[in-house]
Amino acid sequence: MSDAIKNTVIKVSVIGAAGRMGSEVCRAVDAAADTQLVGRYDQGDDLGDLGGADVVVEFSVPDASAHNVAHCVERGTHVVVGTTGWTPNALETVSSQLIGKPGVGVLIAPNFAIGAILMMSFAQQAARFYESAEIIELHHPDKVDAPSGTAARTASLIARARQDADLGDVPDATTSDPGGARGARVDGIPVHAVRLRGLVAHQEVMFGASYKTRSNGSASCLASLRAFVAWPTTRDSRLGSRTTSDWPDQP
Repeated sequence: MSDAIKNTVIKVSVIGAAGRMGSEVCRAVDAAADTQLVGRYDQGDDLGDLGGADVVVEFSVPDASAHNVAHCVERGTHVVVGTTGWTPNALETVSSQLIGKPGVGVLIAPNFAIGAILMMSFAQQAARFYESAEIIELHHPDKVDAPSGTAARTASLIARARQDADLGDVPDATTSDPGGARGARVDGIPVHAVRLRGLVAHQEVMFGASYKTRSNGSASCLASLRAFVAWPTTRDSRLGSRTTSDWPDQP
């Protein structure tokens, strides 16, 4: 990294500055040596020139987020979005707004927590091995969107992994559910949202397979022996230990 980049101070404005995450971001920007907080905006404020920011952090509500992002793009300002509740149509709209704006970046993330990001990645990796998958997300009752953006994103990743593995729909014999007790479906994955006073943010991803553990073990054994056949060998190769991390990926 060049000295010029190291010494650059990034001007940051925060939309939703009075909210839980917005106020925390403001404190983080103030505390960092390479960032300067130049604007705080909340509901009803005129965004104007965004305080001359280089980058805007947007933590508002689903109904306002798309408009805020559009304003940033129109002003030619990068924006990092933590607001959840984005629909596929809204994301397509942002993509169209960025046409002709090659110097503007928009990052929309359902969750910035390292644990949540790892959880989504692990769930995607595990999904192809299990017949059943469901998600339970739990938040405080002041959260305005359901399911959470993290849960929706996790469900989409699980569904994609299942499709790549040629898995069908998750098994469910339910034929009568007038009250919606089985939860919502996100890309075919059941998602259950809990809103309870005293909670902050929590998510569980549940996987299930046949109770026939011996059959499961046999499938793993077959994957192991296939790995040996797929392992690249040479004339000089010797018998030695192989760790699973050395083997090619096996379905």
